[in-house]
Amino acid sequence: MDVLLANPASLALLAAALAFAGVLLRIRRIPLTTRLMTHIGLAVALAAVLHMVRLYQMPQGGSITPGSMLPLLLVAMWHGPEAGFLAGFLFGFVNLMQGPYILHPVQVLFDYPLPFMALGLAGYFPARPYLGAAVGVAGRFLCHYLSGVVFFASYAPPGMSPYWYSFVFNATYLVPELAVCLVVLKMLPLARIKPARDADSTRRKEP
Repeated sequence: MDVLLANPASLALLAAALAFAGVLLRIRRIPLTTRLMTHIGLAVALAAVLHMVRLYQMPQGGSITPGSMLPLLLVAMWHGPEAGFLAGFLFGFVNLMQGPYILHPVQVLFDYPLPFMALGLAGYFPARPYLGAAVGVAGRFLCHYLSGVVFFASYAPPGMSPYWYSFVFNATYLVPELAVCLVVLKMLPLARIKPARDADSTRRKEP
């Protein structure tokens, strides 16, 4: 334990391994229907396209986009957290290919698959989309925050705590990103979309 505490990267690796194992166990429960795979594929593709439209780019990674997280959040809220975890996992690797910023193998986990998998937490709040979006983005923030503390501490200005630096750096783009998602959520006709989805699901279950 003392060795882990003395080596933040090792502690981060342990946390990442535990998180991955837990999420993968949950993902294995998903019945991968054609409809679900289609929705996940469309969400990942739309998120990738929106992510390329960057309203602001941070110097060490991270950007403000026109709601690139929203398709992944909607998959989680419409199909459950496990589907959201899977969509986030897939998008994380797409995002890594779009613009990699790599310092350490464990940092890759905390800045790419894990934070987008955390957006699946929105699936625990299907009836409260704004809360779900906030929880999902908070989960993503936590992953980036830990990455910043462990792997980007040297980027902190002299005299500034790496904890505070990581908090400010990641909040600078994730808070506006969340605000954009909430505004778009408000504009979407969710009340009409959700009943249509439920009705389709009901028809599919009929013999």
